[in-house]
Amino acid sequence: MLSKHIVTTGILILGLAGMASKDAFALRPYDSTDADVAGAGEFELEFGPVGYLRDGANKYWVAPAVIANIGLEGGRELVLQGQRLQLREGEPGTPATSFVNNGAFIKQVLRRGALQDESGPSVATEYGLLLPGVNAENGVGFSWAGIVSQRWPAATVHLNGALALTREHRGDVFLGAIIEGPYDWPVRPVMEVFTEKTSGSPRTVSRLVGAIWRSKEHLSFDIGIRSANEGDRHVREVRLGLTWAFPLRKSP
Repeated sequence: MLSKHIVTTGILILGLAGMASKDAFALRPYDSTDADVAGAGEFELEFGPVGYLRDGANKYWVAPAVIANIGLEGGRELVLQGQRLQLREGEPGTPATSFVNNGAFIKQVLRRGALQDESGPSVATEYGLLLPGVNAENGVGFSWAGIVSQRWPAATVHLNGALALTREHRGDVFLGAIIEGPYDWPVRPVMEVFTEKTSGSPRTVSRLVGAIWRSKEHLSFDIGIRSANEGDRHVREVRLGLTWAFPLRKSP
């Protein structure tokens, strides 16, 4: 049976996802993701307890940012995500609190490879719904992504490509790449670049550098510093968070 603590955590995360990316896919501290899933019966929590975002004239505290990954049978996982923005400074009339980047997705491993301790690249797909926000995005959209990951002794690379119909029903194309340092290092340097183009909007070009500290086998802490441009609009962001995995059911 599930413990009361796990049930409570699940309810809170489901509630956040329902209230409210890169909508369709994310992996701390990135906007892209990898070609791996949580094991069947495993719960993986990606949690950003605090972050700072400067988007043009608006300044926000991001607390929390949540991604819940629930491992399913057949190399799949259910992904739920959302985040709360608290306005610190900004344009008059801007809502003080909003819930954004909400979604529900399925990730499926199509080819088992290096990330599953087998040979060759790992290949996965992720698809699902972009859900409405509160004081933010309205409407429902859809996203589909393809992911290829390869790991060598010196580095790991994740390539992402995605097509989406946004909540405003406009077409969107996303291309991203993650490069990580040696996986065996307790603290590994990381970087991400991506470009995104939504119909009727300027192209976004984003760069992130950071580090991931694997404290224990199932617990990691991360930091990322991101800079992006969308036409004349500049975005600066600091991300702090953790990833924690644990079984949903207690061992007999």
